[in-house]
Amino acid sequence: MLDIVIAGGLAVLPSGPEKADIGVERDKIAVIGAPGSLAALGAQRTVDAAGQLVIPGGIDPHVHCRWPMPVPGQTQHNMTDGPDRVSQAALFGGTTTILDFALVDGDNTVQQAIERRQKEWAGDCHCDYAFHTMVQGKLDPSVPDQLAESIRAGYPTVKMFTTDITPSRKGRMVQFGDIWEVLKVLAREGGVAAIHAEDNDIVMHMYEKLTREGRTGFENLAEVHNTLSEDLAFNRVIRLAANIEGCALYMLHTSAATGVRAIAAARANGVPIYGETLHQYLMYTAEDYKRPNGQIYHTYPSLKFAEDHAALWAGTDHGAIQTVATDEICCPLKYKLQGRRIDDTTGGNAGVEPRVSLIYTETVEKRGRSLENFVGLVSTNAAKIMGLYPRKGALAVGSDADIVVLDTRQRHTVRAAEMHEADYSPWEGRDLACWPSMTLLRGKIVVEGGVLKGDLKDGQFLPRKIPEAVRAHPVV
Repeated sequence: MLDIVIAGGLAVLPSGPEKADIGVERDKIAVIGAPGSLAALGAQRTVDAAGQLVIPGGIDPHVHCRWPMPVPGQTQHNMTDGPDRVSQAALFGGTTTILDFALVDGDNTVQQAIERRQKEWAGDCHCDYAFHTMVQGKLDPSVPDQLAESIRAGYPTVKMFTTDITPSRKGRMVQFGDIWEVLKVLAREGGVAAIHAEDNDIVMHMYEKLTREGRTGFENLAEVHNTLSEDLAFNRVIRLAANIEGCALYMLHTSAATGVRAIAAARANGVPIYGETLHQYLMYTAEDYKRPNGQIYHTYPSLKFAEDHAALWAGTDHGAIQTVATDEICCPLKYKLQGRRIDDTTGGNAGVEPRVSLIYTETVEKRGRSLENFVGLVSTNAAKIMGLYPRKGALAVGSDADIVVLDTRQRHTVRAAEMHEADYSPWEGRDLACWPSMTLLRGKIVVEGGVLKGDLKDGQFLPRKIPEAVRAHPVV
C-alpha cells in the first residue's frame, strides 16, 4: 500500500506534462501511472488533484536568512528573519528547498564559517536547505585550499563580489587575482563560482559623481549600479573563466540587457555559464523607485529599464537565464525603509512565498510559455546547476516526494496580511493565476488548504555535488 497518491492532476514530468497519478511511499516518489492506474495498489490517502497542476517543489537558489542589515549612520546591524520564518513562507508558496550562504568573515576559516551556519540552522528550518560558501575582501593565501576541502565536503558553490556595492561596505570586493585563484580551485575540484558582478570603479565613480551633484536620493540608484557596470564586470569574469579549463560560472541576479548578452555570447562559445535573475528585475523598473515607499522594490544591483526587462524575459525563454530567485531578505517594513539615499538603501526583498505563482502567471498565462519552461525557472534548472538533480526538481520515480499541487482554477490576490513573511510585500495587490493548494516535503503533507500541518522544522541539509556535464558546457 502506498502512503499517498496524488491523483488526476496535470503533472509536469521530465518527459513533459501529462495527466498522471503519482504514488508516494515514505519520502520518495515510488510510482507514476495513468489516471486511475494506481488504485489497485491502495493508499492511505488519495488526494484529488483533478483540474490542478502538479509540479516538483520549488527551489530558490538565493536567499539570506538571519543576515546582518546595515543601519544608516550606525555601526551596529539589524538581523533579518531566520530560516524558521522564511522556510515556512517558502512552503506556503510551493518552494521546498532554499539555498543560503555561509559567510567567511573576520578571522574565521571556511570550515568555521560552515560550522557556524550549520549550528544557526539546525532544527530551525521547515524546508530542505543547502549553503553556498561566500568569501569576501582580500583573501588569505590559504583560502583556496580551504575551499577545495569544502567543495569535497558537499559545498561546491562559492560566492564572490567584484564590487564593494556601496562606499560604506568596504571589504566585500574580491580582487581579480584572488578570484582567478579560486576559479582554478573550483575547476579542479568540481565547483561552480557564483558571482555578484559589477564594475567597482564605475560604481564608486558614480557614487562620487552623484554625491557631488547633490543627487543622492535612492531614486537615482540605476545611475550608480548601471548597465555599463554589468557589461564590464560580466565580460571580465567570463574572460577570466574562459581561460581556465573546466571553470563554470553562475551569474547571480542578472539585472540588465548587457548581462544577458554577455551570458548568451559566452554560452554560444561553449562556456559553462548559467544566469540567475530575480523576480523584481522581471516585473519592476527604475521608474518604480518613484512610487511611494519605492525602496521596497530595490535590491543590489539596482532595478533597470524597459529594454532590460525585455532582454531578461527573452533570456528566460531557454536562453541566457536559467533560474528566477528572490535574493530573499525578510524584515519589517521599517527596516526596509530605513535608508533613503543611494548609499544606504536596504537591498533584498520579501518574495519567497509568491515566487512560484508569480512566475507561473508571468510565463504561462501572460506569455504563453510552456509548463516545462515555468518549472525549469522555479525548480528544475536550479536543481541541475546546483547538484541536487534528480533528488530534487523532478517528478520522477526515486526522486524526493517534494510535490506541489497548484490550483489554477481560481485566482489569488497577494496580500501581505495573509502571507507568512514580512509585514509588507512588494507584490501587494498582484493578481495571480494560481496558488498552491498543497505542498509535500519528502512525502509529508506540510501545507494544505493554507494551513501548516504541524510545527515541523524538520528540514534536512543537502550536501551537493555538481555533475561533470554541468561544468563542461552549458547543458541547462
